[in-house]
Amino acid sequence: MENPYKFIEAEIIDVKDETPTIKTFVLKPKERISFKTGEFMEVAIPGFGEGPFTPSSNPKDDTKLEFTIMDVGRVTGALHRMKTGGVVGLRGPYGKGYPLGEFKGKEILIVGGGVGLAPIRSLIYALFNQLDNYKKIYLKYGAKTPPDIMYKDEVDRWSKDGRSDVKLTVDAGDAKWKGNVGLVTTILEDLKIDLNKSVSVVCGPPIMMKFVTFKLLEIGYKPEDIYLSMEKNMSCGIGKCGHCRIGNSYACKDGPVFSYKTIKDYPNIWD
Repeated sequence: MENPYKFIEAEIIDVKDETPTIKTFVLKPKERISFKTGEFMEVAIPGFGEGPFTPSSNPKDDTKLEFTIMDVGRVTGALHRMKTGGVVGLRGPYGKGYPLGEFKGKEILIVGGGVGLAPIRSLIYALFNQLDNYKKIYLKYGAKTPPDIMYKDEVDRWSKDGRSDVKLTVDAGDAKWKGNVGLVTTILEDLKIDLNKSVSVVCGPPIMMKFVTFKLLEIGYKPEDIYLSMEKNMSCGIGKCGHCRIGNSYACKDGPVFSYKTIKDYPNIWD
C-alpha cells in the first residue's frame, strides 16, 4: 500500500508580501499537481511539521502552485522565514471544492474576510476561466485596515472588469482610505441580485462566516445556496485525526466546502 503521508518536494520560486503578516509562496513541484478550486493540500516544513492550506492560484496552471499564508504559529512562522530556493513538501490535493457545475447560469456572490480571500482568489480564477457559464460575479471583501487588504493589484483589476462587481470595506480606515468602513456585513445591503438565480460563497474567520451567513439568510438566500469553506480545524487531511469533524462529516474528506444546509443543524459549527 502506498504511504498516504508521502510528500512531493516543491521548490519555492518566489515569495510575495501581501500584508505585514501574510505572504504568497509560489511553488514549483517536482511533479505536476492539478487541483480543483476549493480543494486543499498539506504543506510540510522539514523539522517543523505540516499544515493544510488551500491553493490560491489558478487551477488551470499545473506547472506551479501558490499558497497565501498568514504567520500564526510554529509551522507558518517557519514557512515565513523561508526564502526563494527553499524546499517544502506537498501532499494532496484533498477534499471537495466548489461545485462549479451547480453555479452555472447563476449570479455568484462571493464574501470574503481577511486571509479568506486566498481560496476565493483561486475560485475567481476558475470562474474567469469559464466566464460564459455564469451571469455575473460579485465580490464583497473585508479587512481589518487598508494595509491588510490582500492582492491589491488584482482586486483593482477585478474592480475595473465589467464582468465583476467588487466592493471593499475595512474595520478601521486611515487618512488615505476613501472606501467603506465597517464589518463586511455592512456592504451586503441593497444587493441588486436575483436571489432565485444566485449562490453565495463565504470564506473567512469563523465569526465572520457566522454573521455573514445569518445576513445572507436575512436577505433571502436559501441554506442550500450558501457555500461555506470550513477549514479551521483541519489537520491530517485524510480523516484520521478527527480534529475537523462536523457532525457526521469530516471537513477534510467531505468538505472543506459545505452548503450551509448540510451542516446547519450540527452544534458548534463555528467553533
